[in-house]
Amino acid sequence: MSQLVTIFGGSGFIGRYIARRLAKQGWRIRVAVRNPNEAMFVRPYGAVGQVEPVFCNIRDDASVEAVMNGADVVVNCVGLLAEAGKNTFESVQIEGAERIARLAAKHGVARMVQISAIGADPDSPSEYARTKAAGEAAVQEHMKDTVILRPSIVFGPEDEFFNRFGSMARLGPVLPVVGAETRFQPVYVDDVAAAAALAVEGNVPAGVYELGGPDVHTFRELMHLMLDVIRRRRLIVNIPFFAARIMAAVFGAGQFLSFGLVKAPISKDQVINLGINNVVSEDAQGFAALGIKPAAMEAILPDYLWRFRPSGQYNEIKESAKNLRNT
Repeated sequence: MSQLVTIFGGSGFIGRYIARRLAKQGWRIRVAVRNPNEAMFVRPYGAVGQVEPVFCNIRDDASVEAVMNGADVVVNCVGLLAEAGKNTFESVQIEGAERIARLAAKHGVARMVQISAIGADPDSPSEYARTKAAGEAAVQEHMKDTVILRPSIVFGPEDEFFNRFGSMARLGPVLPVVGAETRFQPVYVDDVAAAAALAVEGNVPAGVYELGGPDVHTFRELMHLMLDVIRRRRLIVNIPFFAARIMAAVFGAGQFLSFGLVKAPISKDQVINLGINNVVSEDAQGFAALGIKPAAMEAILPDYLWRFRPSGQYNEIKESAKNLRNT
């Protein structure tokens, strides 16, 4: 019988790519999620019954233990960009990660892969980064041979970065950003999945790996790159950090007063993170240590950002027609 892996958060942005890769490699996969009915799209990744979404609440021992029973490897992809209700940074990124690792050790699970993030630091001014670091430490306490992957900002067809700003670029002549000069090293989601799959197979030594793409850009440069891809001209306006903090406080109050019905577009903690460079450390292990050559953004972005072009899927046809008239 083929081996079994439980992927916590396996229907999320990164998790689904890990599930797809492992299914192709013959693994049986449990995709542990809060809403299995919304994760049925993962089932066709493999043969009938090979990939199954199952209910799990990582804030509960019994729930985590149930989906871990019989697993050979576990992968934790669960994380938060902003807190909502009971899903706080502490409950998910520290306590949830610790619970998975503790129960994995109890059940004799062979390996664990933890998806973290570049910038995880116990001394960071950002609660997101501090809890990421605390989650890593909790995991390593119980599963000493864990492989921890720290990607920079992740891009791909379902991302919440380029898709979000591409959508904003359709609405008006101005594109506002916070932290225009902050540096990022965007990494393609399937490259992160490839690294995770190697770790699941046991082909990666335990430790921390920081994953960044081949290029480093400022936030402003990334927006210019995106605008070039979607064929739009917009004025990129940098919102000063003091103004962004005020905006985040107002948005946060609105979300609180509406009982979460109105989602804040940016939080105070995200403003803090946008002031911190998000690139691979000089002394860190990365893709080179894994034998993976990461994809460049220029090769991937046109494949899914075309829908934000003025004429969408017909933009290339219109440009070709212009060339015909000029000949």
